[in-house]
Amino acid sequence: MGINLLARSLNRTGYKSIMGKKMECSKELVLEDMRLARILFGEHHRNLKRLEELTEVEIRARGNSLRLLGAEPEVKVAERVIQELYRLLKGGYAVAEKDLTGAVRMIKEDPGMRLDKLYQEGAILTGRHRPVIPKSLNQKQYIEAIRNNDLVFAIGPAGTGKTYLAMAMAVRSLTEGEVSRIVLTRPAVEAGEKLGFLPGDLVEKVNPYLRPLYDALYDMMDFEKALRLIERDVIEVAPLAFMRGRTLNNSFVILDEAQNTSFLQMKMFLTRLGFDSKAVVTGDITQIDLDKPEQSGLVHAVRILKGIKGIHFSWFTEEDVVRHPLVQDIIRAYEEEERNRDKKPQD
Repeated sequence: MGINLLARSLNRTGYKSIMGKKMECSKELVLEDMRLARILFGEHHRNLKRLEELTEVEIRARGNSLRLLGAEPEVKVAERVIQELYRLLKGGYAVAEKDLTGAVRMIKEDPGMRLDKLYQEGAILTGRHRPVIPKSLNQKQYIEAIRNNDLVFAIGPAGTGKTYLAMAMAVRSLTEGEVSRIVLTRPAVEAGEKLGFLPGDLVEKVNPYLRPLYDALYDMMDFEKALRLIERDVIEVAPLAFMRGRTLNNSFVILDEAQNTSFLQMKMFLTRLGFDSKAVVTGDITQIDLDKPEQSGLVHAVRILKGIKGIHFSWFTEEDVVRHPLVQDIIRAYEEEERNRDKKPQD
């Protein structure tokens, strides 16, 4: 691996950590390549500081050596993260501060996780900036579900990669010739605001609702190439109402914001699926913008379609959020408030 593990689990007590906790063990690591060690540590050791926050382990760096101080389970996680990120650097992969959150999350969930194998085997495609890879076990299982099923529902809070990973899989399928076109759609439902009259023709009126799908698409491929494919109808971005009466053969179809569909809209969409096609339906059942949330087509589909062979349900939680770290805390706060509200006695 290129790491000389002095692996002296000193098992000393009496250390005081920067978090004010008693230390249970100390581990020393030596990274053989000084240049890679500097990259791993980050500018002004910012990567190490972030790893301290994520694992509650004190990390002392000197030259190309590290000493990890903390409770034994957390030290083991920090040690494995450092090993795996160093292995990635040796393999030629770029490692940035934002990769630490996903690395810590996956190694906590699966201590035997090999991140280099995940990058090699789990990478969906190389986007415009860096490879698109799952950042949690739920995301990894979601990708596998899309590969192995013709219809996948992805349900969970914002920022968990539901639409982004589905888009990556769609672009990959198109690039490798598995499908001949991509169809991206979502219901045109306002998120709590009445936007009133919008100027322009019908396409111009609905485009604001479809903006998130365009954003994800443009992050996957060159802007000019995407525009050419859209002009040729190889990639179609349209409101859900435009799907009625169609049969979508040899297509990769994504329905986004599905929590805002009605029963009939969901049925209409699901029955558009033709031969040699895949469909991914994404949504967050905690953010339904319908006047009557209980009539959400996504909630209804979850209830009646469970157990059908070929249909898979992927569930995400705030632990899978890959946006700003504050987003996880915000989601938890809202969920806690909602639970407390539900517990209050009704008048």
